[in-house]
Amino acid sequence: MEYRQAKNGKLMIDIIQDKCDYCGCCVGVCPEDAIELKEAFIHIIDERCTNCSKCVWSCPYEVIVFNKEGVVR
Repeated sequence: MEYRQAKNGKLMIDIIQDKCDYCGCCVGVCPEDAIELKEAFIHIIDERCTNCSKCVWSCPYEVIVFNKEGVVR
């Protein structure tokens, strides 16, 4: 999994595509509209993501998770 940098310099979230069932829960809770659902693919818009982690807590399939350091991986 490749990490991406947000505007604030923190590591950004990533979606494990092969675990995702594309329910859209993460899309609905993102306050910055940084997650898009296109057909059977979820895409994170790097420029918009602020690492608020609302998508992490909303995902019923634990597709977006925290590592031990508390940074989203």
